[in-house]
Amino acid sequence: MADRPAPGSLQRELRQTRPFRTLGQEAYVALLRTADQAKYQFAGLFQTQQLTLQQYNVLRILRGAGEKGLPTLEIGERMIERTPGVTRIVDRLERKGWVNRDRGVEDRRRVWCTITPSGLEVLAALDDPVDELDEAIFEVLDDDEVQSLIDILATLRARMSALEKERG
Repeated sequence: MADRPAPGSLQRELRQTRPFRTLGQEAYVALLRTADQAKYQFAGLFQTQQLTLQQYNVLRILRGAGEKGLPTLEIGERMIERTPGVTRIVDRLERKGWVNRDRGVEDRRRVWCTITPSGLEVLAALDDPVDELDEAIFEVLDDDEVQSLIDILATLRARMSALEKERG
């Protein structure tokens, strides 16, 4: 196990001269900072295939959907980060030859997307490096800590979903 950062390390890391107003605010900023660092790590990995984080996410979703594929709207619902530009992401992936699109037979308004063999090759080339980076990031935590983190984050997401519904 690696040494744990000292209390107040986020404040020093951000060169913040005043303390956080609340513990919750510090936790929120720590969550955002951690997510940003993770994005940066993975973005560098995906650049090797000329792929953005969002494009990787779409390809991963389509690989999981299998041969049948998914409608564009459902891809958007499954994305890790909400984005209004799923169609533009799919456009770029289609131009690269990694995704195919077809209009639905029963409902012409529905566009179905499938991953191509070359899209599967791109993901296959990234599978091991992604697994290795996941392991490298989380090796500082034991399995119980990782599970606790997963549980805490799920609780926070559920709370934020409830707040979103309350606001209408």
